[in-house]
Amino acid sequence: KGEKGEYQAKNIIIATGAHARPIGCKGEAEFLGRGVSYCATCDANFFEDFEVYVVGGGDSAVEEAMYLTKFARKVTIIHRRDELRAAKSIQEKAFANPKITFLWDSVVEEVGGDGLLQTKNVKTGEVTKVEADPEDGMFVLFGFIGTVPNTKIFEGVIDMDERGYIKTDADMHTNIPGVYAAGDVRVKSLRQVVTAA
Repeated sequence: KGEKGEYQAKNIIIATGAHARPIGCKGEAEFLGRGVSYCATCDANFFEDFEVYVVGGGDSAVEEAMYLTKFARKVTIIHRRDELRAAKSIQEKAFANPKITFLWDSVVEEVGGDGLLQTKNVKTGEVTKVEADPEDGMFVLFGFIGTVPNTKIFEGVIDMDERGYIKTDADMHTNIPGVYAAGDVRVKSLRQVVTAA
């Protein structure tokens, strides 16, 4: 069923993809595209010589942080734990990079347009307000804490895993004959453009 009518087909391909998991802090939606981003390759060059913050501790967060060091003067990884979840080889490269620093056991509570970034230590409860360099006038915050599949409309109809990704076989068949799923909406081991294609 669509907004303007009903459609019938012998086959359907679900290719609704996935989106970046929000950081979940105050001000995030308001400053999306204006200091908050989920794509380093898309936006890094806009923030050349800025101070940049990255939220996350997995492979993609650390790899994106290293990529950002090509543009930013300093990259701080904010992670809710006291150690990274990224592969050891990736961690070693990050720890060896002089432009990368770490803010452990912390989450972002708020991002503001007046050059404000507020973090909270999850162990002590201590809240820290970090102010942007007056010359910059703003922070850049990148979120890399996973993806969320765009499958809400298929709940209860198509078989999904506990995270909401659609289960398929090797030929993209779902549990319903004639209904297929393709791309990042599927249960798969890698979230990469090449595997989605």
